[in-house]
Amino acid sequence: MRRKRSLSASVRTTEADENGIRSTLTAGQLDDRLVWCFTIVKVCLARVEGEGAVADAPDTRGRLIDTAVALFTRHTFAGTSLQMIADHIGFTKAAIYHHFRTREQLLLAVLEPLLSELGTVLDEAELKRSPQARAAHLLTGYSGIAVRNRGLVGVLATDPSVATALEARTDWTELIERQLKILAEVEPGPGGTVRAAMVVAGIAAAAGPLSADLDDDELLRQLIEAGRRTLGIRAPRTPRKGDT
Repeated sequence: MRRKRSLSASVRTTEADENGIRSTLTAGQLDDRLVWCFTIVKVCLARVEGEGAVADAPDTRGRLIDTAVALFTRHTFAGTSLQMIADHIGFTKAAIYHHFRTREQLLLAVLEPLLSELGTVLDEAELKRSPQARAAHLLTGYSGIAVRNRGLVGVLATDPSVATALEARTDWTELIERQLKILAEVEPGPGGTVRAAMVVAGIAAAAGPLSADLDDDELLRQLIEAGRRTLGIRAPRTPRKGDT
């Protein structure tokens, strides 16, 4: 409502100015004045429409990200263009440029929530006292992220073009290194390093289309159990009846 009153006030002010000077203007000057008035009205309308577009920007950004994930999964990152995303969602390419200038910017926006969540899990895991406790916490947290982001994690695991696009991102490589370090500490040496790499890559791959027929709870349980067996981490002791 505030926008409409502002626009109406602008128009009324213009009309008042018009009436106030009508008697002193020649015909040519009056024509020029009318053109100027119409220009002001057009600018006001454009401003109102622009404010509405900005208000819708978060929803548009979310739709672009969701569409990008679906197309990355179907066509790979390298095989998906901004034009394809625009066509799929019914936008012009120029509209996408308002939010993302390149595919790489869009990819980073897609990954940002996942990377942030993984960083939090790593921070928590690093506070645990023993290597087994740190690895167990990371295993559970990483598996949960993979289950909640099946399509995206599958792209990360199977699409080489994504890895190439992220190579220059030090924050991404640091997260991977921190994961591998925590998991490898369970068994120091080459064997632990290999097992850590198998768990990181295996969970991402297993959370993709290969496990599409499993519900989230079952997939999470299977990932954690497989990770524990691979790393050699004992499952938490289940309290028996009568234990205090």
